[in-house]
Amino acid sequence: MSQATRVLVLNSGSSSVKYQLIDMADGDRLALGIVERIGEGQGRIKHEPAGHLPRERYQAFPDHAAALSAVAEELAADGLGLDSPRLAAIGHRTVHGGTRFTEPTLITDEVVEELRELIPLAPLHNPANITGIEVARKLRPDLPQVAVFDTAFHAAMPEHAARYAIDKATADAHQVRRYGFHGTSHQYVSRRTAQLLDASPEAVNVIVLHLGNGASASAVAGGRCVDTSMGLTPLEGLVMGTRSGDIDPAVVFHLHRVGGLTIDAIDALLNRRSGLLGLCGDNDMREIGRRMGEGDPDARLAFDIYIHRLRKYIGSYYAVMGRVDAIAFTAGVGENSAAVREAALAGMEPLGIELDSVRNAVRGSSPRLISTDSSRVRVAVVPTDEELEIAQQTFAVVRRSADPGSEMR
Repeated sequence: MSQATRVLVLNSGSSSVKYQLIDMADGDRLALGIVERIGEGQGRIKHEPAGHLPRERYQAFPDHAAALSAVAEELAADGLGLDSPRLAAIGHRTVHGGTRFTEPTLITDEVVEELRELIPLAPLHNPANITGIEVARKLRPDLPQVAVFDTAFHAAMPEHAARYAIDKATADAHQVRRYGFHGTSHQYVSRRTAQLLDASPEAVNVIVLHLGNGASASAVAGGRCVDTSMGLTPLEGLVMGTRSGDIDPAVVFHLHRVGGLTIDAIDALLNRRSGLLGLCGDNDMREIGRRMGEGDPDARLAFDIYIHRLRKYIGSYYAVMGRVDAIAFTAGVGENSAAVREAALAGMEPLGIELDSVRNAVRGSSPRLISTDSSRVRVAVVPTDEELEIAQQTFAVVRRSADPGSEMR
């Protein structure tokens, strides 16, 4: 194991595979890329080796086996092939672990079968994740492979935060509870925020705001998630690019009984035609900002609803934890939209939250504080790195399985 320090991180979607090869000896990214439009005729693979110009090619990728074979070819062309003795493991982003998988797990045939049983909880994501796992195991059946779950970090939530107030027997029979998602991001960002404050994760309480096309918030107390905005599925919580977030459940009954919409049509409406897109026709915050500047009322209303929901979650998580040491913004919108950060925290000085407008306006790729020096609650922008988090968790599992007494250093 001493020479095997590289981890290939795979994120297999229904029609794409994203990948990164990371050397855990120093955290360097040796290569990254994406295969797109799998099973859709003409596809594309874009490959970016470290220190070299990116390259891309177009061809048909009929299935994930063809896609991962192309990934292996691109890596081999750079001397980073899957047959390298320096490759320690493959880590797979896996969306839903249910209550069964609450930590990174070494993949076996039995684990794959249990993941199949969880497909009803994530029918759009887990099947593609499983396909990627199966193909990768055929390519390197001798190599340790690890599933890292989006839901795992949130498994620490207390029962009073995880349970819905419905009949307990019915909920248990159908595994209905709040699972939460974006867990690798929330775990990474909360830990990096503690480092930014020169403190241990166990010593700080952080509200993490992962704001991208999908968006979620979490309350992280002493390094453990105590509440999160997404629930049984990624539909609950904040207003997102195309998802509604929180909504009265009776809206579904109303649309079905009165509006005549089928359950599948309502599912599509709430997941793909709601949120910012449903409110104003755009789910790109940059475009919404441009339209607001031109006086577009629909764009303004969409932005105001987005911010209103965000502020409600900030306030509720402040109340849940009692003490907040930092608020961390991350993901595409959180990292890049100064306007969203400013609007989300406006008027919160009585809560000890003071944003520095000059620092907030500065763009950068490194973790940074954007609060005033006198702010009791620090405000941070922390670029997320889910791939590195997956690689670290994967490498730790492999090291422990090789030597149960070892810990990642």
